[in-house]
Amino acid sequence: MATQTEQALLRSSLDRFLDQQVAPFYARWEEQGIIPKSLWQTMGQAGFLCVDMPEEYGGSGGDFELSSLIIDVISQRGFASLATNLSVHSDIVAPYILHLGTKAQKQNWLPKLILGDAVGAIAMTEPAAGSDLQSIQTQAKPCENGFKINGQKTFITNGQHADVCIVAAKTNPQAKAKGMTLFLLESSQAGFMVGQNLKKIGLHSGDTSELFFQDVYTESILGGLDQGFAHLMTELPRERLILAVGAIGACRGMMDMTLEYVEQRQAFSKKISDMQNTRFVLADLDTQISVNQAYVEKCIKDYQSGTLDTVSASKAKLSTTELQCKVADACLQLFGGYGYMQEYPISRAFLDARIQRIYGGTSEIMKEIIARGLFEGPK
Repeated sequence: MATQTEQALLRSSLDRFLDQQVAPFYARWEEQGIIPKSLWQTMGQAGFLCVDMPEEYGGSGGDFELSSLIIDVISQRGFASLATNLSVHSDIVAPYILHLGTKAQKQNWLPKLILGDAVGAIAMTEPAAGSDLQSIQTQAKPCENGFKINGQKTFITNGQHADVCIVAAKTNPQAKAKGMTLFLLESSQAGFMVGQNLKKIGLHSGDTSELFFQDVYTESILGGLDQGFAHLMTELPRERLILAVGAIGACRGMMDMTLEYVEQRQAFSKKISDMQNTRFVLADLDTQISVNQAYVEKCIKDYQSGTLDTVSASKAKLSTTELQCKVADACLQLFGGYGYMQEYPISRAFLDARIQRIYGGTSEIMKEIIARGLFEGPK
């Protein structure tokens, strides 16, 4: 586990990097609707990608606590688009390959992901299948020495920039969940087509795309044949935990900017921070953030010890992302009319927060998973 000194050094280094390489340009990226791909290499060279990957692949050999700290800091600084796209790359794609890949797959892709020479994406969601992964229609049919993949994915984070994409496809449609397989596809392959960069109400600079597969040939199965759904269920707790980490970071960032604002803004001849309503609202939010943060920190320790279960990760994701939207709404309210203006970062934080209750499993799905734990026992 990372020491406090290691965490402090990483936080300080990352803050300096964000000051120099992100903060001056982020508003323009948001207007343009995409973060430049060159930033991935810049971050990789600075050591901020895939920090918990083993040294044998070029990683720093850190732990998940350090990886989560990166998402926490970026989220707290209000760069939600970057935090989201980076978490997919470092905390979903790279761990999938590390845990499920063959020796050749790991040697080929992990060094590139660590350096930012390749950007990673994962393609599960389809136009008619979001949280219900068993209903995906993309198919991989056997052919000579491999498979041909046909289908469509949507809402794919990093879709525009991705060099490698983990794709979930049906290899045995009659077997429902037990007939899904994961594949590693390169975006340069024939038949792999990237659609438009989708326009969203928030996370404007985080590229989100449609992907199309037309007879894409591959031999590159990730994990076991027809074991894709089981692999997804094993890896999803980390995905949901990193979303919870980002939610807490965003909450802290919104609180910081709101505390600064209410100390400066006056109404009725006194600071807004001197009004009881303001003080009580912020006291209540700070308490809820602290309680949720303590639970997330427990889940991080459980993940590192290999004991984090699906229900616990679902609780963390549900509670923190619901709280993030509550904090965004309450803090924007304290800004008054200025909170509705784009020049104030709280307005962007408000819009960026809303997706957190949807992707990575909706709040409703999280409640169903938690309820199953109550009535059917732990899974």
